[in-house]
Amino acid sequence: MDYYGDYLSIYDDRYGVINYGGKDVIDVGAFIGDTAIYFVKRGARRVVAIEPHPKAFTELIRNIKLSGLGNTVIPINAALGSTSGITCVPMDLDLGSIMAMYFGPSTGSCNDGFSVRLITLSEVLRETGVSTDVLKMNCEGCEYDVILNDYGHVRLFRELIFEYHRWVTGVPVNELLTVLSKDFECRFVGRAYEDYGYVYCRRIT
Repeated sequence: MDYYGDYLSIYDDRYGVINYGGKDVIDVGAFIGDTAIYFVKRGARRVVAIEPHPKAFTELIRNIKLSGLGNTVIPINAALGSTSGITCVPMDLDLGSIMAMYFGPSTGSCNDGFSVRLITLSEVLRETGVSTDVLKMNCEGCEYDVILNDYGHVRLFRELIFEYHRWVTGVPVNELLTVLSKDFECRFVGRAYEDYGYVYCRRIT
């Protein structure tokens, strides 16, 4: 079985709209490293893999090492937000449930979970030194916070690919597209649903 051949074709449906050759990618919601590996296999120069859940992050580190990509992928155990701080990740959350939970700013202590860093795009760019080529977000709702409240940094990127989660935030995707239309030309990737779907944007300004 051609593992990577099958693996790549699955993600091409979502992310294949971009030519990653020689580009830096910030991968928000990197989970266990599957998309980071995909971007590298598709030619990315460097990938910053951001994942908040410690269990998923441990698997991410393991998968990156097994794939021999330790010099290409920069792992960060954090959640992305419009402001820096901390977020609380439930201790008993299994890996399957991570893909349906948004980790936003915490207003209290994390007595029943993991205290994880909440990082901004500005901090990611400063700490990693990567270029603003591609921003990928699949973070169960953080895309709304980042696009609506930290647009000054979002607009620095040449290309965006993100999944929107109206079912998590209650905010229609058109609100994101209205903001993005100031600097980007955007279109849906695949079938667009009211509650979720993928959007690709290319900067035109």
